[in-house]
Amino acid sequence: MSQVLKNFNRYRYLLGELAKKNIKLKYRRSYLGILWTLIEPLLTMMVLSFVFEEMLGRTGQDKAFIGVPFPVYVLTGRLLYSFFSSSTNSAMKSIRANGAMIKKVYVPKYMYPLSGILSNFVIFLISLVVLVGVMVFFCFTGSYKAPMNGYMFLSIVPLINLLILCVGVGLILATLCVFFRDIEYLWSVMLMLIMYCSAIFYFASRLKGYKGMLIKLNPLFGIIDNFRRALFGQPFDMVMLGYTFGVSFAALALGMILFYKKQDTFILNI
Repeated sequence: MSQVLKNFNRYRYLLGELAKKNIKLKYRRSYLGILWTLIEPLLTMMVLSFVFEEMLGRTGQDKAFIGVPFPVYVLTGRLLYSFFSSSTNSAMKSIRANGAMIKKVYVPKYMYPLSGILSNFVIFLISLVVLVGVMVFFCFTGSYKAPMNGYMFLSIVPLINLLILCVGVGLILATLCVFFRDIEYLWSVMLMLIMYCSAIFYFASRLKGYKGMLIKLNPLFGIIDNFRRALFGQPFDMVMLGYTFGVSFAALALGMILFYKKQDTFILNI
């Protein structure tokens, strides 16, 4: 472990450069560039709010989020899910995408999935400006009174939880994708299932019985739910917080072990 930490410290500047490169490549040849980080979630929020609130006639509300405007509710879930989706996809493809460099220059191979996750995390943090702006807008119009209390500052805890989960899942996917190319297609289907099981545009309290229990098995749902609770001035669901951190650390441990054991054979399969 000490050798791993020394190696990481030696190449930490490269991690930052790789993350910068990923951000530049993502918005290369785009006229608006990084502004899409702000525009895309805003447009998605408007579409989802229109479809699920106006066209489909949303009814009911979770008691923990009474008074929260539906667009704000949707945006919080959509932002966290988008980070999870984009970061895990980036990590999954990172080894194969950097195959030429891996064959020529020695760099700790975990730098590639980590840089993909880090670049998406930076973009995610920038996109949170949209969330703040939308909340301020609804407060200014008088349709929402944001509770200013200490719980709001704890919203960083679910974000750390989400980052750990993304690193763990990203390392697992990066390893598997080197040997099984079909993982890319399977993961796209899994992401769709995860999205619909994360209560992004509906209230989980409406699901009763086994359906409600099944959705709580999705760690992303628990992370999003606790982020919403903190942001909207409510205490955490401590059971769900413990569960999601447990799953995240388990995924991280599994990802590190799997990646470490298989990394020397990557060059034979890329």
